[in-house]
Amino acid sequence: MLDVAFAKPTLPKAGALALLIGEGEQASGLWAEADAATGGAVGRALAAARFTGKKGQTATILAPGAGLSRVIAVGIGKRADAKALAYEEAGGQAEAAASGDAVLAIVPGGGAADAAHAALGAVLRGYRFDRYRTKEKAQDKPKLAKVVVNHDEQAAARAAWSDLAAVAEGVFITRDLVSEPANVLNPAEFAKRCEGFEKYGLSVEVLGPKEMKKLGFGALLGVAQGSANEPRFVILEWKGRKGRGKSKPVAFVGKGVTFDTGGISIKPAGGMEEMKWDMGGAGTVAGLMVALAGRKAKVDAVGILGLVENMPSGTAQRPGDVVTSYSGQTIEVLNTDAEGRLVLADALWYCQEKFAPRFMVDLATLTGAIIVALGHEHAGLFSNNDELSQQLTAAGIETGEKVWRMPLGDAYDKMLKSDIADMKNIGGRPGGSITAAQFIQRFVNDTPWAHLDIAGTAWTHKDGAIIPKGASAFGVRLLDRLVANHFEE
Repeated sequence: MLDVAFAKPTLPKAGALALLIGEGEQASGLWAEADAATGGAVGRALAAARFTGKKGQTATILAPGAGLSRVIAVGIGKRADAKALAYEEAGGQAEAAASGDAVLAIVPGGGAADAAHAALGAVLRGYRFDRYRTKEKAQDKPKLAKVVVNHDEQAAARAAWSDLAAVAEGVFITRDLVSEPANVLNPAEFAKRCEGFEKYGLSVEVLGPKEMKKLGFGALLGVAQGSANEPRFVILEWKGRKGRGKSKPVAFVGKGVTFDTGGISIKPAGGMEEMKWDMGGAGTVAGLMVALAGRKAKVDAVGILGLVENMPSGTAQRPGDVVTSYSGQTIEVLNTDAEGRLVLADALWYCQEKFAPRFMVDLATLTGAIIVALGHEHAGLFSNNDELSQQLTAAGIETGEKVWRMPLGDAYDKMLKSDIADMKNIGGRPGGSITAAQFIQRFVNDTPWAHLDIAGTAWTHKDGAIIPKGASAFGVRLLDRLVANHFEE
């Protein structure tokens, strides 16, 4: 993670300088100082580039003088309308433009909280998973190691950064987990890494196959039975309401299929390597719980991770098999590639039975159908609770991790009718993401619940303002904001 410091506005003597400029603003402060120190080079370059400060607009001036390697102008739109996300995206754009420098000074303008969010954007954009790079040339490696945010209220900005830094660490943990290859991150290794989260103040419990069999996790174990890598079930708890009396926890449940071949209903070979990130939901829950603990959120929270590997073998589950879930409901498995919902079925029932939570949100890279419906711009939101849906939608807009509510209903539920069991695990091609959510809802009862299908958002194939190509950690910031806005006491 980039080193972040806050300081009073001072024109740097070397390195890169980023100016976050509002639409229509005129040169003042360090912007005016930089222009004067470079003999007007900054102003001339911005005029030539027709830079107006429009949101997302950038201009980079190389070697303008005064010892600066570059000056980067980033537009944030109309300053009065600029929210935290605008500063984050501008900070991320500045980081990307300055990756060849060792130090980047950012002049964000705005308030102290805005300065902290600019730092967050730079840190998030600076993420890199390079654990397995051994021959990368020095000139191809980013040099940027430190960001100095210049602001008159540096103490207040530093205080605001404290919580955001904890969220950034949670995001990085999720990105690391999702980026790992499946030969490294199997269910046991994932669980082992979760045990290390005790250092953040989380309590961690790990169940193995014997414990799960004794409990009756027939749906989850059915998915796992074809793999040589045994499943794990992880329970993470954060108790942040110390001394505030008893309260039901909030709960987050993640699908953790560390590799998904499809099982006997095997997937096509093309693109199957991407199925290493079919544990993205569990990765998000892990990072979220670290973020909540790291910023000492005043909430009791539970994170449930169902960790399996879905492989074809002589012991694998077959199409047509019937399994008995932890709830006692029986499931006819018509397609072994519809496995994530089986994992969630046992995890959600266990969560509500043991913890009686205020609400449950599950996250899963569940269906290709949601990508057909929403592309890569929104996660699919399915819920039995209007208030929770509205809260999630608002938090998504705030953080840029957007969700779009999809329908549920009896007509879709009837598509899951089985001839020999309580239900089948697929409903056919039409409305595939909806029938998947309808299946999951059968294991929720009356608990307020939301299902986020993040198949289109857990991984990105191109760089974004604050998300480099690769694992996005979608949901960590969204759900942290949900908790901060509505559920802390």
